[in-house]
Amino acid sequence: MSKIVEAYKELRSFYIGFSLPNDIKFDTELISTVIQKLHRGKAPDIVGLSTEQLLFSHPSLPLILSRLFDLIVLSQQIPAGFRHSYIVPVPKPKDCRTKAMRCDDFRGIAISPVLSKFFEHCFLDRFQSLLISGDNEFGFKKGIGCSHAIYTARKAVNNILSGGSTANLCAIDLSKAFDKVNHHALYIKLIKRYIPVKLLDLLENLISVCYSRVKWENGWSEIFSIHFGVRQGSVLSPFLFAVYLDDLSK
Repeated sequence: MSKIVEAYKELRSFYIGFSLPNDIKFDTELISTVIQKLHRGKAPDIVGLSTEQLLFSHPSLPLILSRLFDLIVLSQQIPAGFRHSYIVPVPKPKDCRTKAMRCDDFRGIAISPVLSKFFEHCFLDRFQSLLISGDNEFGFKKGIGCSHAIYTARKAVNNILSGGSTANLCAIDLSKAFDKVNHHALYIKLIKRYIPVKLLDLLENLISVCYSRVKWENGWSEIFSIHFGVRQGSVLSPFLFAVYLDDLSK
């Protein structure tokens, strides 16, 4: 852990990265397009804001959000509310009424702030090219899934066997992988991609220290901080996780 932090500090101290084009803006056209693509019927966030409220809001909202998102990129500062989420525990076993439940018997569903997810959708529209992973990685990509990975593995094995050799396979189960991402190791991966400094600052502010609490029916736990992992329920998390593992796929 300490070695990773030191490596990050050394790289960060003289890091420059690619320059960020001045003409990239979160215009009202982009905001309006993203609003129409938002999924309805989702749970409201920790302050009670829902997707429907954005969809049916006043026509001036795209202009206001456009200015807000431009200021976020300009200042590299994330509003504090973007970091606050809550977790709803969902029982895993079907027979959850007759057996004693443990923590491992629940799956935590994280509900992220609606405006934070909305900003991340707009961020991806503008900067997704900086977070592209290799062709050997099949997770979290539109139109690509397990069937493509299985086909690729079978083709590789068949090619090896047809040459008279033996194919040895190794499978790694990444248990709770999202929750165990080391932030400084992720930043190092982003630095090696020469991501613009402003965007790196922005992602660090978005990820570094997040806060959450557990909701059970009408009760709430105390707020606790999260210092590891990419955020569940975040739009950017699958892309950042793919960047984190991209070296492994190569």
